Amino acid sequence: MQAQFLQEHAIWTRGCSKEKQICTSHSKGEWQEWVSGAPRFPALSLKYVRKEHMSHFQGSRNVMPKTVDGQITMEKTPSYFVTNEAPKRIHSMAKDIKLIVVVRNPVTRAISDYTQTLSKKPEIPTFEVLAFKNRTLGLIDASWSAIRIGIYALHLENWLQYFPLSQILFVSGERLIVDPAGEMAKVQDFLGLKRVVTEKHFYFNKTKGFPCLKKPEDSSAPRCLGKSKGRTHPHIDPDVIHRLRKFYKPFNMMFYQMTGQDFQWEQEEGDK
Repeated sequence: MQAQFLQEHAIWTRGCSKEKQICTSHSKGEWQEWVSGAPRFPALSLKYVRKEHMSHFQGSRNVMPKTVDGQITMEKTPSYFVTNEAPKRIHSMAKDIKLIVVVRNPVTRAISDYTQTLSKKPEIPTFEVLAFKNRTLGLIDASWSAIRIGIYALHLENWLQYFPLSQILFVSGERLIVDPAGEMAKVQDFLGLKRVVTEKHFYFNKTKGFPCLKKPEDSSAPRCLGKSKGRTHPHIDPDVIHRLRKFYKPFNMMFYQMTGQDFQWEQEEGDK
């Protein structure tokens, strides 16, 4: 059978007209930072769905930030997408829940994942070594989590066993960078919210290479990516990148077909 995984965040409402939503993200950094600072999205990370038993749910709700009418409190836990039990547990809790999945080019995502690990464990082998079972034969090691997570079609298949596509919004990680207001408009529409977060809430930070979130109504400092985000990626052998593109291409095509969206990662890479 095909693999089952999912990595993102979760939104739970407390004291709000909508009971529950969940958001997941493969685009590291910008989504978490923006949503945490957006006027309608107080955020907290609990990792509740990944825990042993569903009885933890009420306790998790009790520690969420207070939510006023019109707000959605967001619980963001990256490991949900790669937790096999998460879809079943979430469905048993609220089968009408809405899901938001943020994805990016899986090759770039894998390198970003490695870069983050490298910053914490500088002694680890090179990306080129970890990416292959046998580099001479060109055998990609799909068991390595940095590679496995980017096989979105296989992960999505697990979730579609429990949730219809109509309850899932797919957000482009690339578009979040170049057009954050446009992607956030889709999110707000999907959640049935008034478009409060708009173009005026963003400006591009040239140093980080990412947009920052600001609140036009006050003079508080803009919310930009922290020091651990937006790291410079190490140089990766172009041949390795080419082989990864070929490896991911059929999975990307399957993902586009499943979601009804063409994220154009092959065009971005020039590997048409």
